[in-house]
Amino acid sequence: MISQALITRGKVTASQHTDISSGPKAGEDAGRSVVTKVKAAPGRKLAAGQVLLEVSGRPLFVLKGDVPAYRDLVPGKRGEDVAQLQAALRNSGHPTGNDLSGVFGPGTEQAVTSFYGSIGYEVPATEAPVSLAEEDPAPEPDEAASSPAAKPEDNPPRTVPTFPMSEVVFVRSFPAYVEEVRTKVGEEAGESLLSLSAGALTVEGSVTPQEKGMIRAGQKVRIYSDTAGREYIGKVESISVERTTAKDGGEESGEQKYTVEVTPSQPLPMKLNGENVQLTVVAASSKGKVLAVPSSAVSTGADGLTSVTERTGQKERRIPVTVGVSGDGYVEIVPRKGARLAAGAQVVVGVDTRATVGGP
Repeated sequence: MISQALITRGKVTASQHTDISSGPKAGEDAGRSVVTKVKAAPGRKLAAGQVLLEVSGRPLFVLKGDVPAYRDLVPGKRGEDVAQLQAALRNSGHPTGNDLSGVFGPGTEQAVTSFYGSIGYEVPATEAPVSLAEEDPAPEPDEAASSPAAKPEDNPPRTVPTFPMSEVVFVRSFPAYVEEVRTKVGEEAGESLLSLSAGALTVEGSVTPQEKGMIRAGQKVRIYSDTAGREYIGKVESISVERTTAKDGGEESGEQKYTVEVTPSQPLPMKLNGENVQLTVVAASSKGKVLAVPSSAVSTGADGLTSVTERTGQKERRIPVTVGVSGDGYVEIVPRKGARLAAGAQVVVGVDTRATVGGP
């Protein structure tokens, strides 16, 4: 059997990458935002609720979720981000009681407090006004008409647990991994503190427009790791346009390429994350055994006829053929009607080099 293959390179990458450019805010009693602990290390496997680092004594931890943190959450808040927090807390072993999904109620309040205690930190607190609905049941209509209007002093603030957006990083799935740590204890908590990756590993390769014509979604791919010395199997998931630019005489000229996304048939080891691997796409293959000759044994004459030349002793005979799949230096041939060529026969390669007809 002959297989026609396209060989290129690709990079193993996780489905999600997160760069963390700022950490928790310094507390009121802290003079500046400075990294006080680094608990993450490159390559470390992370679990939900794990603390990555500290800024001015406050934690930065990771939880599961699709919605990026964009506001501080306190009792009374509602929304998709609240529902996400509730799910993350429950999955971490901190139930939210009877609170409705998406409503930050007493159960969520207790879960937030419990979670912070489990990772060894005090829960942040915020002063918020207490509504009359939280103090007393709603008055009857007649009572409401005779009751004096509420005054600010009748509605004093209370301290409530807060879930600050600056202390959490949400990733779509676990396990997650630390890709790079770019800070150390004593440095200002500014940009590029660290980066994370999460989700299953995939491979992204790049091909030219000419090579793109050889591949399609669903084709088998062999993934070879040079460092591990192992081969893995996958398939072409998608092919999309990639645009790369290069400076030429002060002007940008673009060369169009295509990104090939490869999905492994089995999960790749996380140690391959970030590695450059060899991709062999099986573009076409013959069905079963075929008659094949070296590619250089096939020629096209002035009459336009494609043929091979068989040599028997000192005699040569031109045999018209139809070519099929080529690969690994060989090409499939089928003698045209009326012509015959047996497996094992010798054919001329170039001018005077002999080759044997085979049946790979």
